[in-house]
Amino acid sequence: MKTISALTFDTKLDGWEKSRGFVKREIPIPMVDEKKNPRDAVAVLIQVQYAGVCGTDRGIWNRQVFYELIHESLKREKKTRRILGHEFVGKVTAAGSQVENLYGVKVGDDVSGDSHITCGRCFQCRVREDEVCQDQAILGISADGVFAKYIKIPAKNLWQVDFSRIRAEVAAMLDPFGNAVHACSKVDLRGKRVAILGCGPIGMFTILLARAFGAVKVIAVDPNKPNLRMARSLGAHETILLARPPAHAAYADKALEEAIEKFTYKKGVDVTFEMAGPNSSVNNAFAITRGGGHVVLFGLKDGDFVLPHFNRVILKGLTVHGVIGRQIFATWQTSQRMLSDKKNGIQDKIWRIVLKEGKGTILPMNLYNPEKFEEMMKKYPKILIKM
Repeated sequence: MKTISALTFDTKLDGWEKSRGFVKREIPIPMVDEKKNPRDAVAVLIQVQYAGVCGTDRGIWNRQVFYELIHESLKREKKTRRILGHEFVGKVTAAGSQVENLYGVKVGDDVSGDSHITCGRCFQCRVREDEVCQDQAILGISADGVFAKYIKIPAKNLWQVDFSRIRAEVAAMLDPFGNAVHACSKVDLRGKRVAILGCGPIGMFTILLARAFGAVKVIAVDPNKPNLRMARSLGAHETILLARPPAHAAYADKALEEAIEKFTYKKGVDVTFEMAGPNSSVNNAFAITRGGGHVVLFGLKDGDFVLPHFNRVILKGLTVHGVIGRQIFATWQTSQRMLSDKKNGIQDKIWRIVLKEGKGTILPMNLYNPEKFEEMMKKYPKILIKM
């Protein structure tokens, strides 16, 4: 049996509480075989070219997120090993008999794809709210993911890409870039002052998009100085170095509130994007947003949250938006157009500034080891694995 290397987590061999990181293991090459599995009629086999590493992967690496989804899904599948990762670009190498007829995808196509495998049957899917499908699986979390040379996924999840318009390394990040597009679509940003709490990759993409969508002042907030320097290079008008709060802190940061007042003439920002996830960051978002403003929540952490002074959400008349994933495939179309437009400079900045033209940010799979991988994650906000 032919095998390939994959980055995995195993509930039995690794254990959530006693381990961290990803383990490189040999797995069988997946196959599209309709005789064994009739559902393969609408599945494809993809040879992965690049896979992106995102905040979710970092959270799983540190065992901070998605404990229940990973363990419960593996229990249903009666296995213990999960292949991780959900951002990718690659080439279709095999396709089920119904794939081209239903989805227009064929062998040889270059593709990226959405990480949320939706059911197509629930109420949300039927009314085109697939991103909140009540019976979905997520690649690399509740379904096997993309940190492997070959992957098998439903063809309906694919988005065809044109490398003459979007370079392959950037196309590998269409999924997280789409998160930022979805977040920025919740509010009309024209003429707005906005704050972005958390300058990881999706926060960085949000800076680029907020400028492109018409925000007149973008304030980037992060406890990491290199991230703030990058945020400034991407177009943030102001940056605020946040004191790193204790792990379980809940209260808003008074120094941040004062800094935001200074930059907004004591009004507060019109829109806050919370892209980090900690309890204190969510409360910072409520504290710095002006009365009548909007808070967009995207960051994610497991566990219960404390919301001191919760009444201010009502008394200030805040509108709170929860954002998960992308609107399939409306967000993908917007993402493609924004990245394909050479004049807005977004794709160029992602390649030059975020990915540093691939210098140090791309790790060949055959060179993977946990120590090198962790070193890269600490040094760069965004890294790719080259399969």
